[in-house]
Amino acid sequence: MEQDRRSRRYVTDVTMLDLTQDAAALTADLVDVYSESGHETKLADAVEAALKSIPHLVVERNADAVVARTQQNRPQRVALAGHLDTVPPAENHPSRRVGDTIFGLGSADMKSGVAVMLRLAAGISNPKNDLTYVFYDGEEVEAERNGLLRLRRTQPELLAADFAVLLEPTDAVIEGGCQGTMRIDVTVPGARAHSARSWMGENAIHAAGVVIDRLRDYQPRRPTVDGLQYREGLNAVGIRGGVAGNVLPDACVVTVNYRFAPDRSEKQAELHLREVFDGFQVTVTDSAPGARPGLDDPTVATFVTAVGGEPRAKFGWTDVALFSSLGIPAVNYGPGDPHVAHTQGEWVSAQQILQCEARLSSWLATDQ
Repeated sequence: MEQDRRSRRYVTDVTMLDLTQDAAALTADLVDVYSESGHETKLADAVEAALKSIPHLVVERNADAVVARTQQNRPQRVALAGHLDTVPPAENHPSRRVGDTIFGLGSADMKSGVAVMLRLAAGISNPKNDLTYVFYDGEEVEAERNGLLRLRRTQPELLAADFAVLLEPTDAVIEGGCQGTMRIDVTVPGARAHSARSWMGENAIHAAGVVIDRLRDYQPRRPTVDGLQYREGLNAVGIRGGVAGNVLPDACVVTVNYRFAPDRSEKQAELHLREVFDGFQVTVTDSAPGARPGLDDPTVATFVTAVGGEPRAKFGWTDVALFSSLGIPAVNYGPGDPHVAHTQGEWVSAQQILQCEARLSSWLATDQ
């Protein structure tokens, strides 16, 4: 039977989240707290309040990022990280549950992962290694707004760890590394003219067909990096141009997104794009590096053995790259199918949420 939550009041004030309920129910509560990028404060307040009620944690707030740590002088420290923000809603907020399935904005990406983190934070008082839980803002937007990057700039000591797990949706399969991402504007010039005398000018929008042809003919690489196969992608994601309804435009800009394998640096990616669009003005507007899988690291290998399954490459960018840039080996592992992230019908399996929590708890907690 469907349990429709639309009649429930949205969480609009600082609310103490109930961390005693199971992670699936907690996921639904988190989905109900609206937290589109730039509007994470209410959820950050709720997370901070919940964490401050846990006696074995030291909690710090940085804008809309919340960091909770154990301080038990263990031999190593493991960081678990998850973002609080979501993409804009698509008539999929608040949550609803049908049997084992929880539907709603951010259910897979990644409030189910956040729910698992909160449950682990509350439940593991005697960890094998010291633990850091990082809940941060601004992941779904341009890199300069990323809360984890802000923490690196302002309080890097809070991110110190020997190993990190990003609880991004991976369908409960370890995903190694991540792709880099770069956005560019390709500017196509033209010459203005009255549309009634078009032979006197040059239509920049028409000329942009050359850029589109290059994209259509492009053959993306599928390189193998550290034993995992990645699939690159080069796609137009926007186009703009035009002056008036009776004027030939003198410029057209095609925005292109390049998802590149972690065997290429940002500099190499940029050089490649300039080769692809040789003859046109290319401006980099946003960029973030990829991260190699690092599965040969001993701590990573231990984690892979404990969780089980066959690791695969991460298609997409995650903050594994930031931890990697700090010299911290990191992997992606969390509940939720990444293919449904950002979709109107986004959903997550309650059973998978509980499974991820159980596996991580078994690996992180002592036997005592």
